Amino acid sequence: MLRAQCVNHGPRLLRLPVQFTPFTLKKVLLQQLLNTQFRHALAEGELDFLQGRWLGIDIHDIALRWAVTLQNDRLQINDRDEADVWFRGSANDLLLIAARKVDPDTLFFQRRLVIEGDTELGLEVKNLMDAIELENMPAPLRIGLMQLADFVEAGLNEDAKSPGDRAGVSC
Repeated sequence: MLRAQCVNHGPRLLRLPVQFTPFTLKKVLLQQLLNTQFRHALAEGELDFLQGRWLGIDIHDIALRWAVTLQNDRLQINDRDEADVWFRGSANDLLLIAARKVDPDTLFFQRRLVIEGDTELGLEVKNLMDAIELENMPAPLRIGLMQLADFVEAGLNEDAKSPGDRAGVSC
């Protein structure tokens, strides 16, 4: 029961630090992470479809939002209100998608993943994500992602099995 409580409330604990972190710092971290993760796809030209187009990511429960485009063969992050397509979801759901623990189509039809805007661009992004091999991820990132996803998945499964009152339980 404690794991389920932490899984459900954990992302909300990140909201305050994320809100008070300057976007310039978030931008540097996100750009480094994304350019490292997608270095092979960038070298192969698999992200060329993002040239001059913006993909927005909105993780609503932790108030983290950014848009990414391709410029000069590198992914560039910006804080902007407009994007050609937006992917919106919770931290837990997006984590489970990244770790391949849940299919994005399932979350889309459950209305837990919202895709707004250019559906063709959204489909290209989804297909790219499906094609990326987790084994190509840097080992520390892959291991951390998988461990965190296993924790979230176990907590969500525990929560589904025991919907009783959890008053007073905290992380």
